[in-house]
Amino acid sequence: LAQQRLLIKGGKVVNDDLSVIADVYVEDGVVRQVGPNLKPEPPTGLVVLDATDKLVIPGGIDTHTHMQFPFMGSTSKDDFYTGTKAAIAGGTTMIIDFAIPQKGCSLIEAFDTWKSWADPKVCCDYALHVAVTWWSNKVKEEMKSLVQNKGINSFKMFMAYKDVYMVKDEELYAAFSCCKELGAVAQVHAENGELIAQGAKKMLAMGITGPEGHEMCRPEEVEAEATQRAITIANAVNCPLFVVHVMSKSAARVISNARREGKVVYGEPIAASLGTDGTNYWNKDWAHAAAHVMGPPLRPDPSTPGFLMNLLANDDLSVTGTDNCTFDICQKALGRDDFTKIPNGVNGVEDRMSVIWEKGVYSGKMDENRFVAVTSTNAAKIFNLYPKKGRIAVGSDADIVIWDPKATRTISAKTHHQANNFNIFEGMICHGVPVATVSRGKVVYEGGVFNVAPGEGQYVSRPPFPPYVYKRVRQREQV
Repeated sequence: LAQQRLLIKGGKVVNDDLSVIADVYVEDGVVRQVGPNLKPEPPTGLVVLDATDKLVIPGGIDTHTHMQFPFMGSTSKDDFYTGTKAAIAGGTTMIIDFAIPQKGCSLIEAFDTWKSWADPKVCCDYALHVAVTWWSNKVKEEMKSLVQNKGINSFKMFMAYKDVYMVKDEELYAAFSCCKELGAVAQVHAENGELIAQGAKKMLAMGITGPEGHEMCRPEEVEAEATQRAITIANAVNCPLFVVHVMSKSAARVISNARREGKVVYGEPIAASLGTDGTNYWNKDWAHAAAHVMGPPLRPDPSTPGFLMNLLANDDLSVTGTDNCTFDICQKALGRDDFTKIPNGVNGVEDRMSVIWEKGVYSGKMDENRFVAVTSTNAAKIFNLYPKKGRIAVGSDADIVIWDPKATRTISAKTHHQANNFNIFEGMICHGVPVATVSRGKVVYEGGVFNVAPGEGQYVSRPPFPPYVYKRVRQREQV
């Protein structure tokens, strides 16, 4: 299949460090020229997109998704086809999903399984983080093999989900030490799993069985404590740390303080924590309340999203994902009489870019360059994809979105492309809409119409020791 030759004319090219009015010429899936009034030869067979009065931005990178994830007795609704299709409709051109082995099971087998699910279905590029759910010499060897042979450079440890995925402090210490040796980024789901287990028993004993019990048994100090503990352990072995789905003010403050103390730590708020709040758990409609159940939970303090957005704007927090893990109303009903059985997860992969533009840029908290940094560039730097991804420059992959900052759209489950029958941002009016999405030089979505087949996305290998993260770490070792 001959790659499209593509010219994006007359837009404002926005990178994380500057904006400039320029045309962008793409050939064979790669950006070949950026500059004013480009006239590539020959003019025949050239696809031209007019971006006048619009922004031309790097495609979004969603650092945190769970497509077709078998979890809590169910499997998330969005598979790698519907999930990535929804992503490109929202202006995201790459996702990083999680391969998660059961305790005692092989990490390499988990990687192979997830890759076999994704490869025939993905509509955009993807990578995988791999979870470490137990510890042994075998796990250590497999981590090494994944880094050296499979293009993995990030591993996630759960401090919650006791008896399922949770690892203890000594296992965290071992896993962080191993990440550091291999040049990988250590990630944590930071919540105190022991306190959650005790809290859940207490709630159920008191007769609290509804979705509100989910938040009540894992209050924000449980998240803040685990965040502090993870940072302390990572710092002890000089390992860079990435805290996934930052949900509360107190956990965000812990990360912010650690960064001011010079620790190498990155925080990832998600579309849900930036765009809605935990007052929904007390909604009279059980299905509405349950639809918002995720771990860590949304916080009932309604000023949380604005607080997190401020920290994201001023670099206390670094990147945005979604933790997209959708379960429909029927699946959520598994926990009808016991909140601990409600499958955890919400949507976000399609709406992240618009929600962040609305709450961040349109509100005046951040500018267009910071928007590009937190939706794409910083993720590309941390996970060693930059400058192939996360930038519009000569030699970069042509993952590009034409973004209309003046257009609006209303988010609704009736019109979204996700497989789920509920949307946690229902009714939100967003300024900032993707008009066209280009993946590897091909226009895959334009004006509401898809032009993409399952399997057109590619798996992206990520080399170890991302310079953005490890330059400081290595220098500290030497000193």
